[in-house]
Amino acid sequence: MSLDQYYLLGRSGLRVSRLALGTMNFGTGGFHAAYGKARDEIRPVFRRYLETGGNLIDTADFYTAGESETILGDLIAEAGVRDRVVLTTKFTNSVEPGDPNAGGNGRKHMIRAVEASLRRLRTDHIDLFLLHTWDRITPVEEVMRTFDDLTRAGKIRYAGLSDVPAWYAARAQTLAETGAFPPVLCVQLPYSLIDRAIEFEHVPMGRDLGVGITAWSPLGGGFLTGKYRRDGQGLTGPGRLDRSGSAWRSWTDREWRILTAAEKVAAELGVTTAQVAVNWVATQPGIASAIVGASDVRQLDGTMAALGFEIPPELRAVLDEASAVTPPLVYGMFTPEYQGNLVSPGVKVGDKPAGYAPAVRNWVA
Repeated sequence: MSLDQYYLLGRSGLRVSRLALGTMNFGTGGFHAAYGKARDEIRPVFRRYLETGGNLIDTADFYTAGESETILGDLIAEAGVRDRVVLTTKFTNSVEPGDPNAGGNGRKHMIRAVEASLRRLRTDHIDLFLLHTWDRITPVEEVMRTFDDLTRAGKIRYAGLSDVPAWYAARAQTLAETGAFPPVLCVQLPYSLIDRAIEFEHVPMGRDLGVGITAWSPLGGGFLTGKYRRDGQGLTGPGRLDRSGSAWRSWTDREWRILTAAEKVAAELGVTTAQVAVNWVATQPGIASAIVGASDVRQLDGTMAALGFEIPPELRAVLDEASAVTPPLVYGMFTPEYQGNLVSPGVKVGDKPAGYAPAVRNWVA
């Protein structure tokens, strides 16, 4: 499967592939060591991703205690592809225990973090620099001002956010729209068939304000691969979910029903359950790119093939129904049915007619 189609990320001219390569398992140090891979193990995966045409690569200073950035920087230099890739890294997590300014989203840490990431990544600029997690206390104006300064200094090309409330992202983008700060290019968030919470606020916010959403964990932490099963003693199956002999969380009956639906759709299409799960996420409204990882080339090849087919409307409806989440009461007022009561019965009101803004593509199908 070749990732030979690229789309603009957010309201920008930056072209990215629909599947991004996540590098949380690049390295064997720190919190992620349990499933990390050494440099020689992961090199073929990195090379294969490039061979398929992928160009969006995601890391963070926190991953494998900085090893992910170091290995990634070395692999990019080896392959001579620095200008080709869209290199993304993130900051927020503490890098020095005991120092209150060595973590969080304040200006002091942001500048310190970007300089350290540049050294590890062996580059003079970061294409997309993301706030990793909302710290609840740093003023958004301070974050945006620092993004602006880093952009003007040439340290970063674009700014973005990860794992923040929708109102925070909307406030940041609104400040940017005044012309004072660079725009928020994307928001990175968890999204999968088993976790659709971002559809209530984040997705509408992104579509309205020109913020692309990059989805992490499209396989629900590995659950949607279909390789885990319940038996009398709990969850069975290989991998990260049960590395300590038991699941890292308790899966509900709802989630097992979603898995069953995904397996049925996969059987109908002649593909794997994991491919169905990734395809569904990558082709959902408002999603710019899905972030995927792999332990070896074979696994990556399987994931890349997830965009090689379409899920027909009737089968997508099966997935949507199985994974549907009951919205909080207030969201029920924003449905077509309820909104239809706000105007005279029988009167049809919409935003724009069909075809008002047809899709723009620069390739011939």
